Amino acid sequence: MENNNNKFSFVYSAPTEAERREIESIRRQYKPEEKAINKVDRLRALHYRVKGRATASSLAIGIIGLLIFGFGMALVLEFNQLVIGIAVSVVGAVPIAVAYPIYNAVINCGKKKYGEEIIRLSNELLGERKK
Repeated sequence: MENNNNKFSFVYSAPTEAERREIESIRRQYKPEEKAINKVDRLRALHYRVKGRATASSLAIGIIGLLIFGFGMALVLEFNQLVIGIAVSVVGAVPIAVAYPIYNAVINCGKKKYGEEIIRLSNELLGERKK
């Protein structure tokens, strides 16, 4: 019989600190996001949801009204269409005038919808008890 002295050799080297940071950076990109949101983040998200919807809706209505109003003014100034231009401008002035009341209405609706949860979260964060 032949005596075979073949040995398996394995050399391990730990990654350097720079390689470790790069590996962790790549790993974070593929790791699923955690859904754990703390109370402060939830409170901010609810607040911005209430304010953001109101702002977006009133801005959209106001900008549309402003564009219509500007078109009417262009009809008057550039094309000498006085009656049609004034009529179009009045139609455009209506959405501009109601943009702020719509903002208030959407804010109040959001306060009704999310107000209790916002108050509850803020009381928990401030350490106050319900009275």
